[in-house]
Amino acid sequence: MSTDLSFTRDGVDVVYEGTEFELEKDLIEEATGKGYRDVTDHEILQIVAEDPTLDGEPVRIGDVL
Repeated sequence: MSTDLSFTRDGVDVVYEGTEFELEKDLIEEATGKGYRDVTDHEILQIVAEDPTLDGEPVRIGDVL
């Protein structure tokens, strides 16, 4: 199954193995030790999945927003 990420100003909406949830901005910053806009999609995938498949170059949330 795939993991779908949708980035918002308040956090990331995630669909992981059919389960939908939101990772809040503060939680992401605490987990990564970075400002929200500097976190990459690859880092989000590593928070969500135990052993994610990381395809392509990482993209900063700030570049998506």
